Amino acid sequence: MATFEYDAVLLDPTRLTIVSLLAGVEWAEFGWLREEADVSASALSKQVSTLETKGYVEVKKGYVGKRPRTWVSLSDAGRGALENHVAALQQVVEASRRRADGAGT
Repeated sequence: MATFEYDAVLLDPTRLTIVSLLAGVEWAEFGWLREEADVSASALSKQVSTLETKGYVEVKKGYVGKRPRTWVSLSDAGRGALENHVAALQQVVEASRRRADGAGT
């Protein structure tokens, strides 16, 4: 069985929430992402900047009418990082189950 490693960037619960939400959509508007992640605009902005620096998300800015908008998308690198991080977590769960099953016999 392959061994996966945790992604240090995704150990932060807010960043993990952001990439998890983005995994289900092509692009997310900043306001929607803020509401779904249940964080302040400034906290989201900081975390999105960190993810963008790592290459995990792409950010584009534009306007809807005269109102500025920001959209965020999960990059291929971000999707891969999320998949590997989740696989590492699943390995821990499976190892724990195996130990529990072995201890019960």
